[in-house]
Amino acid sequence: MTDFLLYIITGAGVGFAVGLTGVGGGSLMTPMLLLFGFPTHIAIGTDLIYAAATKASGVVAHHRQLTVDWTIVGRLAMGSLPASLLTILILSRIFQDPAEYRGILLSTLGVMLILTSIVLLMRRRLQQWHARAAAPSPWLDRNRPGVTVAAGVFLGVCVTLSSVGAGAFGAAILFLLYPALSSVRVVGTDLAHAVPLTLIAGLGHWHLGHIDWMLLGSLLIGSIPAIHFGSRLANQVPERLLQSGLASLLLLIGVKYAFF
Repeated sequence: MTDFLLYIITGAGVGFAVGLTGVGGGSLMTPMLLLFGFPTHIAIGTDLIYAAATKASGVVAHHRQLTVDWTIVGRLAMGSLPASLLTILILSRIFQDPAEYRGILLSTLGVMLILTSIVLLMRRRLQQWHARAAAPSPWLDRNRPGVTVAAGVFLGVCVTLSSVGAGAFGAAILFLLYPALSSVRVVGTDLAHAVPLTLIAGLGHWHLGHIDWMLLGSLLIGSIPAIHFGSRLANQVPERLLQSGLASLLLLIGVKYAFF
């Protein structure tokens, strides 16, 4: 019972931070679960299902507001979903025990946390560039669909191995590939792609036995109301200060897992 309450409080804390800062839960939840001593594969697998569940309501809201570009979602998913399934297949066929690929999971987690922290630190500049971006290069005009699919492959592999990347980093990719897309549609489109990706990756980890369902349930009980509460307070706190502090923390954690 004590552990159950602790995980509810943890879910509430992470959910509040997600609502307050807009940073994806994977960047926060997986390191937190590792800090609690959960095995790497359990932390990542459980967090993927957690991410799919907590992001789903946001997709419904964006769809109703017509702020999802489903063509782009389809292109990303064309690369990410097969890549996620293939990653799970490789883990299940090549390795006999999760301990054998623990290093791969931790290194990927570290790299994705570092990339996410860089995106957060440069978010304002990226948004400013996006707002005044000139016409993209002719090469990108011709190859944008294929590049989007390739970006989906990258996200599919990295999210499956780390549970990180479907949020802030995915949005950064869309900012770069689709400068004509409004910021709100970038967020909605990224979210709409993140749900099926984290769900498929999470189900793959379930197949490998990497989900702690009691942990998942307690995290959701705490986080779902806390996300909405944090979202309501988001406009009343210094966003730049919060995101800079959080990005610095993620950078330190990322360096630890990527290089040590």
